[in-house]
Amino acid sequence: MNSRLPENELDELPREIIDFAKHIAALPDEFQDDMETAYNRVVDSVRRRRRILGLVQEALAQLRLDIKYLMFDLEMTRRERDELREQLGD
Repeated sequence: MNSRLPENELDELPREIIDFAKHIAALPDEFQDDMETAYNRVVDSVRRRRRILGLVQEALAQLRLDIKYLMFDLEMTRRERDELREQLGD
């Protein structure tokens, strides 16, 4: 069972799941099939959650950058407003 996963895919899985695969591989054949189905669902779920987490982290990083740009723009707008008020007040 463990040999079916390419090495790069093993690197992305938590150690506990890899250990679980080794335990399943040690089971008698009649139990391996049922356990392998459940194992594959768990692996798919872990990969999906990691992918979603990566997307969320990217979105948060972009949001932080956007906020920085907006804060800069707001500060410049306030400065321009204050300068114009000062010029009009003279």
